[in-house]
Amino acid sequence: MSTWRSKSGDGRRNTSHRLPSDQSREVITGTRRSLSKLVRHFAIRGIWGFAILLVVEYLVIPQIAGARKTLHLLSQANYWLIPLAIVAEALSLFSYAKLTSAVLPQPQPSLKSLAKVDLSGLAVSHVLPGGTASGAGLTVRLLNGLGVRGTDAGVALATQGIGSAVVLNVILWLALIISLPLFGFNTLYLIVAALGIVLMALVIALVLTLTRGNQRLVDLVDKIIGKIPFLNRIQSPLHAGIIRAGERIRALVGDRVLLKKAVTWAACNWLFDALSLWIMLLAFGSVVNPDALLVSYGIANVAAAIPITPGGLGVVEGIMIPLITGFGTTRGIAILGVLSYRLFNFWIPIPVGVGTYVSLKLSRGEEITMELDQLDSPPDEEDGSKD
Repeated sequence: MSTWRSKSGDGRRNTSHRLPSDQSREVITGTRRSLSKLVRHFAIRGIWGFAILLVVEYLVIPQIAGARKTLHLLSQANYWLIPLAIVAEALSLFSYAKLTSAVLPQPQPSLKSLAKVDLSGLAVSHVLPGGTASGAGLTVRLLNGLGVRGTDAGVALATQGIGSAVVLNVILWLALIISLPLFGFNTLYLIVAALGIVLMALVIALVLTLTRGNQRLVDLVDKIIGKIPFLNRIQSPLHAGIIRAGERIRALVGDRVLLKKAVTWAACNWLFDALSLWIMLLAFGSVVNPDALLVSYGIANVAAAIPITPGGLGVVEGIMIPLITGFGTTRGIAILGVLSYRLFNFWIPIPVGVGTYVSLKLSRGEEITMELDQLDSPPDEEDGSKD
C-alpha cells in the first residue's frame, strides 16, 4: 500500500510544524532576507509597468466613455451585487482547485493546499512576462514540495491546461451556434471557430501519440537529443515524462467517472468566472444576454491564451469591451463592467496568491522565496517520490 511521504521522507504525513527555537530563528532570519528578495523581483521590477497599465486601464480608458457619464454610472451602480460577483469568482477558483485534484494521481495533498498552490501560480502568471509558463513552473515546485512527484505534477498541469482550453472552446462553439440565429453572422466567429478546430486537432493528435505511439515518440526525442549534446541531461526526465503522460492520459480517458469530474470542474471554472462578469455588468445597469456574454467572454479568453501580456492584460479588455458593446450594451457600462470584473479576476488574485505562497512555505517551516530563479529548472524528483 502506498504511503504518503512528507518532505522529510520519513514515510509519514508531517502533522506538526513546530520548530526548535534555534531553527525558528534561522527560518525567521531567512524569511526576512528572502522577503527582501521577493520585493526586489516581484515589485520593483514591475512597479513602473504596472503603474502605467493601471493608469491606462482605470483612468484613461474610462475617459473614452466621458467623465460625466462615468461618474453618473458609478453613482447609479448597484454595489450590493459586488459581493455576489466576488462569490462567483471564488467559486471559479474553487472549481479550478477541484480540477487540479481530479487530474493529480492519488495520494495527493489536501484540497486546501491545492487551492493555495493554484493561487500562488496564478499570482506569478499575472505578473511575470512568461505568464502561464512561469506560473506553471512555480506550481510544479510547490506540488513537488507537498510530496507530488515532479513528473506527475508536470503531466497533471499539462493535462489541466489543455483540457481546460478544450472545454472553453466547446463552450464558445455552443455559444456561437446559438448566437447565429439571434445576432447574425460575424467574420470573427469563423476565425475563432477555425482556431478552435486547429486546437482540437492538435489535442487529439497529442493524445493519440502519447497513448498509442509512446515508444515512437521516445525514439524521436532520442534522435533529436542525440544531435544536440548539451541536451543530454534532460533525456531521462523527458523519457519519464512521456511515459508517465501516456499512463495518466490512459487512466483519465479510461475512467469515465474521473473524466466526467474533470470536464465538469473545468466547465464550472469558466462559467463561474463568466457569471462574475455578468453580475458586474448587471451592477452598472445592463442585463446582457447570456449567450452574447459567453461569445464575448470566450473569444477574449481564447485570444488571451496567446502569451502577449501576463494574464492577457489589455488583450481581454481590448476584445471584450467592443464585443459586449456590439451586442447592445452601452460603451460606458461595458467599460466599467469589464474593468470592475478584471479587478476581481486579475488584480486581487495577485496579493492573495502571494499570501497563500507565504502560508504554504511557513506551514512547512521553509524560507520564503518566490523561486523566480528556479522556475524553469526541473524539480527534485526525490523530494516528491512515493514509496
